[in-house]
Amino acid sequence: MSTTTLRNSVAAGTLAVSMLVLPACSSSSKSSSATNAVGAAATGAAPTTSAERVKLAKTKFVLNASLAAGAAYQWLYKPFKAGTFKSGAKGRTAALIKGGLAGAFTYNRLSAALTDAKGDPTLSKATDALGSAVAGIKGLPSKIKGGTATDADFNQVQNTVNGIKSAGASNGLNVTDQVPSAGQLTQMVSS
Repeated sequence: MSTTTLRNSVAAGTLAVSMLVLPACSSSSKSSSATNAVGAAATGAAPTTSAERVKLAKTKFVLNASLAAGAAYQWLYKPFKAGTFKSGAKGRTAALIKGGLAGAFTYNRLSAALTDAKGDPTLSKATDALGSAVAGIKGLPSKIKGGTATDADFNQVQNTVNGIKSAGASNGLNVTDQVPSAGQLTQMVSS
């Protein structure tokens, strides 16, 4: 077989495979189930079962809740207890900036954890009551940045995090404090 014939054969094979796979990968195409089956067969992918979706929901719940708990403890609870947020405290400006970011991050990750919990029927029942508690801490970042956050605000965050941990524990999930990296804190990890 000559090199030209070999190149033409490889090009034709690549074109044929791409014509089968690309329509299945396109997000804007409304392909039939037959096209999806061909694309899945060509890539070796298998559809996700509902049991796998539940496992993924629990894993994501634990990750998001752990990141929220770690951020709340490291950059909200500890500085608050140390008095770093008070006027005239050493390092107050940096603590307020980190606290504002951590408050937004905590709210974001707790909201994501509740969304993830919806993927599991049992976990969803355990976390349904926490939706309003999480919504209640939405304004915390602006209160921290403005210096108007009170003991009640920080206690509310801690109680909400503890409620999420308890909901996880009642379903056999161990939610532990996992301090997010600075990059995660500033980028608000997408769920």
